Amino acid sequence: MAERPDAGAGEHAREGASSADERWMRRALDLARRAADAGEVPVGAVVVQGDVVLGESANRTVTDADPTAHAEMLAIRGAAAAQGDWRLIGTTLYVTLEPCAMCAGAIVLARIPRVVYAAADPKAGMGGSLDNLLQDRRLNHRCDVTSGILAEASGDLLRAFFRARRG
Repeated sequence: MAERPDAGAGEHAREGASSADERWMRRALDLARRAADAGEVPVGAVVVQGDVVLGESANRTVTDADPTAHAEMLAIRGAAAAQGDWRLIGTTLYVTLEPCAMCAGAIVLARIPRVVYAAADPKAGMGGSLDNLLQDRRLNHRCDVTSGILAEASGDLLRAFFRARRG
């Protein structure tokens, strides 16, 4: 079942997922691998409009010494700059890990209509796991959410990264 704008926390959907979703998520996973290689938590994000990439990034919090340098935030900033508008209407954000509160807030403020994420984040996810800021009825914008696209690959990458760090 597709996510409804008023879907409750914990509801996830794969209906409406397409081969394009998998293709863009693979691109986000490539970015996540680059983040891991740089010592960053392996998360990648891509903002697309149709078949055009407007912005993409991997996590850079360590590299930039910036707690706001999450992949989603950087991809959103890049997309807004490329488009010359902070409203990212008609776009889709692909991200390898469910967005946190900060990123979910930015997604809502940017008016991104659709979010596709791979792995759920039960400790910080605001796309349905811990809470659902992306679809909160009290806000002036709600996103369609598709989750679980290449979740296993993303989860494996994250687990391997943290296992190596604990080493």
